[in-house]
Amino acid sequence: MVNAANAMPVTLKRGNVMTNIIFPPEARRLFSAAYPQRPVHLPHNLSDNPLLTLAALVDLAAFLPAHNVEYNAGAIPVGIAPEDIPHNNLTAAETIRSIEENGSWMVLKQIEQHPDYAKLLTDTLAEIKPQVSARTGAMLRCEGFIFISSPGAVTPFHFDPEHNILLQIRGNKVMTVFPADDETLVAPEAHEAFHMGEHHRNQKWDDAFTPKGTPFALSPQEAIYVPVKAPHWVKNGQQVSISLSITWRSEWSYAEEDARGFNHLVRKIGMKPKSPAPFPARNHGKALVFRAIRRARLTVDRLLGRGQSA
Repeated sequence: MVNAANAMPVTLKRGNVMTNIIFPPEARRLFSAAYPQRPVHLPHNLSDNPLLTLAALVDLAAFLPAHNVEYNAGAIPVGIAPEDIPHNNLTAAETIRSIEENGSWMVLKQIEQHPDYAKLLTDTLAEIKPQVSARTGAMLRCEGFIFISSPGAVTPFHFDPEHNILLQIRGNKVMTVFPADDETLVAPEAHEAFHMGEHHRNQKWDDAFTPKGTPFALSPQEAIYVPVKAPHWVKNGQQVSISLSITWRSEWSYAEEDARGFNHLVRKIGMKPKSPAPFPARNHGKALVFRAIRRARLTVDRLLGRGQSA
């Protein structure tokens, strides 16, 4: 594990402007060696940013559209269906202000809708853009999420379709990450259902999965890169936790998604398709066929006046 506890802010002078470095050289070296296949601990220097205090996040929650603010009770099991997660019966502002004692977790989604947070996301991603571009090409659909959690709160077992770096800002948590290509953890049909909009990203949990996970302990000034579709769950420590998640898509991740869509279609006619191959395999054949089918369906829907469909 990288010990980021002693990482100090680094500044560079560009012209007459002093610029804080978020990911020091060691973080970028570690990230480059692991990306995009392996999870890895990284040091960072973002923990003192005033945009990431509880007071600032109350204002951000009020600014964002209601559908971009999700909050629930945090005393939940590792495996739980989204419809079974209980609400905490508080407003978003009340949840943040009393987060130390209300037993909740919340996420502020697509924070780049606010100009200050858009700049924060852009500046942070810019530091790793060279490493990303060299391996998976352009950074597509860049988004930011902020997680605010009560002591002991659990984020249940799930996967994400994005490349993701989670930066711990305040408090401590343990994220347990599982191999992205282990189909005993998440069946191919579950991947396909997610990408077709038929299933939530939360996945079924079995205690037998536990030995396959790698726990990553995160403290302020520590981050973790999580590969595309790597299942994981999170247990917060004994303090309030604030984490910033910076995410992006790649053409590779979109090809994997569309190959899953193709497999979904052929599975419906009784075939047993092979799962998309892990990076660096490109999965373009199935992806291109599925994209052509999707475009044809959209064209037919428009001609028939049915609007857009998946």
